[in-house]
Amino acid sequence: MAAPGHSPTRFHRVHGANVRLDASRTRATRVESFANALCFSHEPLAPGQIFLVEIEEKELGWCGHLRVGLTAHDPQSLDAVPEYSLPDLVSLGDTWVFAITRSHNRVSVDGQEEPAPAPAPLWEPELRIDGVRIPRDKLVGRSRPGRYSHLLDELYRTNVLPPTALRSRIGVLYAPRPDGTADMHIVINGEDMGPSARSLPTARPLYAVIDVFASTKSVRVIQVEYGFPSLQTLCRLVIQKHIVHRLAIDGLDLPPMLKHFCQHE
Repeated sequence: MAAPGHSPTRFHRVHGANVRLDASRTRATRVESFANALCFSHEPLAPGQIFLVEIEEKELGWCGHLRVGLTAHDPQSLDAVPEYSLPDLVSLGDTWVFAITRSHNRVSVDGQEEPAPAPAPLWEPELRIDGVRIPRDKLVGRSRPGRYSHLLDELYRTNVLPPTALRSRIGVLYAPRPDGTADMHIVINGEDMGPSARSLPTARPLYAVIDVFASTKSVRVIQVEYGFPSLQTLCRLVIQKHIVHRLAIDGLDLPPMLKHFCQHE
């Protein structure tokens, strides 16, 4: 199933003491320390709806990275926003949080990391998770091309951005199961990491949890458009499928704005 159209996603007015939101409530920045930076979606997520953020700023000197998840607690019902998502918010119950690391984010089965499935080419229009279909284009973070980026970025076929890097895009959603429960999935740069939590209760509203923790200093909400891709997106998919590397886009006879969209957005 594809999630229906939704109003623009943004952060809830309730958040940690060290968080500052911009006027649109789509960018969250931790202004001091390394904790007290919990954020929530402004409303519960619908089944199959992804809450997606891009890492906008990093801060050296801290150990740890972004943490994401879901909670059945209405942020307005909290007596106080916990200092940490792990373990503080999770200890309240009905909360599931996943700590993002640089390299090991796939779900463990019997203590062993699940092998990565063969990644679908990033120009395929949809990411499919169980019965959920999500437009893939906005899910993939893209580095800024530099002098040697063509050596790292082969045909857009692999994700070269580490999960914790600047411009990496990380999202959370839940996929309903036939038994009436749901599985929580973390999506990193267009790839599903597997069911990171199972048997979530779908009878209660589930809010996204974004913990702007430690080395992650600022994140920005990315709007995902469900339904048919735009003409601009379709053009980019065709271009990406046939170019050698992103720097080759500079040599194409295209409008400057389309070149920028293909390379950076």
